Amino acid sequence: MNKLLLITLTFLITCQVYGQANPTELAQPIVEEGKMLYKSEMASWHGTDLFLEKYKNLERVKGYFSYSEALVTKCIFFSRDSIPVVLGTIEFDTTFQVSTAKVNIEERAFSTKEKELHIIREKAMVEIQTDTLFKTYSNTNLNLIPIINENKKKVYILTGPQEEGVVIIGNDYLILFDEENEVISKKKLHKNIIPIYYGEEKEGAEAIGAMHSHLPETGEFITATDICTLMMYSKYAKWKTHNVVSTKYLNIWNCETNNLVVLPMDVVKKINKDQEKRGKKKKKKNKKRKRKADAK
Repeated sequence: MNKLLLITLTFLITCQVYGQANPTELAQPIVEEGKMLYKSEMASWHGTDLFLEKYKNLERVKGYFSYSEALVTKCIFFSRDSIPVVLGTIEFDTTFQVSTAKVNIEERAFSTKEKELHIIREKAMVEIQTDTLFKTYSNTNLNLIPIINENKKKVYILTGPQEEGVVIIGNDYLILFDEENEVISKKKLHKNIIPIYYGEEKEGAEAIGAMHSHLPETGEFITATDICTLMMYSKYAKWKTHNVVSTKYLNIWNCETNNLVVLPMDVVKKINKDQEKRGKKKKKKNKKRKRKADAK
């Protein structure tokens, strides 16, 4: 059995037997939120193309946002009117296949949930335009994702690339709102913007993964925005894994299964020491074999 897998399984079993906090389980709410962001971004990505194919009166369009209801994710476009209305609705199932999407270009009023999402999205836009906390970079755009989940209202802001061959980690933000839709906090999730380039492999040396590190202010776990970005773009980079290193943990995101395993750094150090010992033993064996071969 692969040594990393064996040590990981041993660690997880130990947590269960002795009732220790399992960091992988502790990070699951982040995973769920990251997947929620991914669904919103996928609906917005494909929904924009479908909407623009059908709707031609673009001067009426002010913006759009997406949200999920059960197994359906909707992308709606809203007007510039003093009392905005929905100009079009695009619905996706869990596959996000464009061929099965439902496109409805009919004006209607916001639903109760849509009205709330619209309010916090517009307030987040004002924050972006008036607060120097928020940065923009060339060849990128800021994507706003409003979420209302378990009575918590928030807007995530991600930086998306406008060019191919790059995955952008960082320059992401989170704004929290109270029940009255007033801003109660705003923060930068990563201190820096981290562009990771792919698609320039030489002589068949294909990169199967990447990594980045978290400063203490970002947190010990992978972020929901990291997960969303990896689910969006890792398939184009052909990554199998992406690691996030913090002071306490190694977060291992499986880009093929969209699952997370979190290992404490002391466990990782044991793995590294074991591999180092095995490497030294192998080197000694090879030297002995070479001496024997030379003696013949």
